Amino acid sequence: MLMMIRKWKNILLFIATVITTTIAGALMTGAEPSATFAWFISGVPFSAALMGILGIHELGHYFASKRHGVNATLPFFIPFPTIIGTFGAFIKIKDRIPERRSLFDIGFAGPAAGFVVALPLLFVGLFLSDISPASDEMVEGGIGLGSSILVWCSTKLVFGAIPDGMELWFHPVAFAAWIGLWVTSINLLPIGQLDGGHIIYSVFGRRAWKIARYCWIALLPLGILWPGWLVWAVLIIFVIKIKHPPTTYDWVPLDKRRKIMAYVALAIFILTFTPAPFTIL
Repeated sequence: MLMMIRKWKNILLFIATVITTTIAGALMTGAEPSATFAWFISGVPFSAALMGILGIHELGHYFASKRHGVNATLPFFIPFPTIIGTFGAFIKIKDRIPERRSLFDIGFAGPAAGFVVALPLLFVGLFLSDISPASDEMVEGGIGLGSSILVWCSTKLVFGAIPDGMELWFHPVAFAAWIGLWVTSINLLPIGQLDGGHIIYSVFGRRAWKIARYCWIALLPLGILWPGWLVWAVLIIFVIKIKHPPTTYDWVPLDKRRKIMAYVALAIFILTFTPAPFTIL
């Protein structure tokens, strides 16, 4: 009971985010919004898929932190009336990371766990998706989703070539997986205290600053494709920071196995990165 009281913020935020993401999912179905239970329940597939991906991602960080004796909170979900009903989730790490091996495990565990959940959900969602004739009334003023290498290949594998004049309409589960994969790529940017920043620092130590700086600079021209990259560049400067702080025992090197896993993280980043995630149609 005492533990439940201590975690009341996590529980309330989780429940609130389930509600907001379920409402967002119900709005995606195209049915007329109403106060009925049936309309609300229609948003559960989207909410369950998205909350599952975000939750598993953060629990990956949480359990990796616990395994290394680093004090961390349970996930805090952020309910917000956006198109997806949330601004994501995060955990708070309350201790300084002891050394680069534990830093790697904590940074890698989140995106790896989220990716493992999002990938099968993407295929489930694609099999539930539809191809229908493009309609000017339906398209004009809408939002188009960009494709990462992974999404493009998966779509080709499931549907083949989409005929001219036809459009692929994502099922809410596919859209949730798309969001999950996009969030994974954002987190794997090798900058500051993003997951990718943890990973790159664990591999290169203080030399990771140069890589992070060049990656931040690369966000500026990407703003031509999607202005949101400029917002991210500002957030990184003032909130996330470009430079990663050192670990307590920073001289302890990373072992060979983790260096190999760093290539896995790089592959996930390349496969999920979307240069222009959103476009106005």
